[in-house]
Amino acid sequence: MRRVVVTGGAGFIGSALVRALLARGDRVVVIDNLMTGREDNLAEVADRIEWERDDIRDYEALVKAFRGAEVVFHLAAIPSVPRSIEEPALTHDVNVNGTFNVFRACLATGVRRVVYAASSSAYGDTEVLPKVETMLPRPLSPYAAQKLMGEYYARVFYLCYGLEAVSLRYFNVYGPRQDPTSPYSGVISIFLRALLERRSPTIYGDGEQSRDFTYVEDVVALTLKAADAPNVGGKVYNAGNGQRYTLNYVWGLLQRLEGVELPAQYAPARPGDVRHSQADITAAVRDLGHSPQFTLEEGLRRTLEWQRAQLRRG
Repeated sequence: MRRVVVTGGAGFIGSALVRALLARGDRVVVIDNLMTGREDNLAEVADRIEWERDDIRDYEALVKAFRGAEVVFHLAAIPSVPRSIEEPALTHDVNVNGTFNVFRACLATGVRRVVYAASSSAYGDTEVLPKVETMLPRPLSPYAAQKLMGEYYARVFYLCYGLEAVSLRYFNVYGPRQDPTSPYSGVISIFLRALLERRSPTIYGDGEQSRDFTYVEDVVALTLKAADAPNVGGKVYNAGNGQRYTLNYVWGLLQRLEGVELPAQYAPARPGDVRHSQADITAAVRDLGHSPQFTLEEGLRRTLEWQRAQLRRG
């Protein structure tokens, strides 16, 4: 049985990854201090995992947890552009210093590969679409710069020390267990909560900004493939769907799915937000076998039903 570690395993994407790893028979260690993760995300598998309530800023704790692990999936972060603008020192400490600790601890304990959750925010507001990994990064927020620094460290640890670190730039992931109550939540989880509560959501900007919304199960499948694909050390790959949809379109689709009319309210655009985002997934398909399975409508239906069930439970 392979021993693997998931940092940030109690988070939205991390908990989905943990369940997928367990399903294929891995022995899973979760590292999460619950700063942004939630304990109930792993409630149904709690007796099948090892949970270390540690902080990635604690190097010695990481070394202890990583011993004997073959792969580390590094998803722990404070994943929020607005919060990084409000609290740049805290988010830097977690997203940069914590990530540096993860790579150091992997090297010290003989971990074979690290899969690092990078961010499409590294591209910034470039006019070229879709975004290709060879483009010059142009981060617009502390969060984007912090996640980009993690990519650079991943490449440096591969080139200098031989640590097989591969970076996946996640594009606007959505799905079950994404917290809709946080002001830093993804827009789709906020939309769904508003829809079920029969109120109009607030869209920042004119709503014509577009995103490559990617269902969480597609991202998890790619993350698993990145752990085993050959000859990918030090490389960066887009982890998106290859499509893009405006916020206005998504809100309109959700209203049609639910059979309601709730016109959105609009507010000024937020600093640090990019206008358009879309992944070129050519490299991920070629090197990692990426094969997105979920359309936007199917992903929204599944996530809507999950959130509906959560509201019923109270």
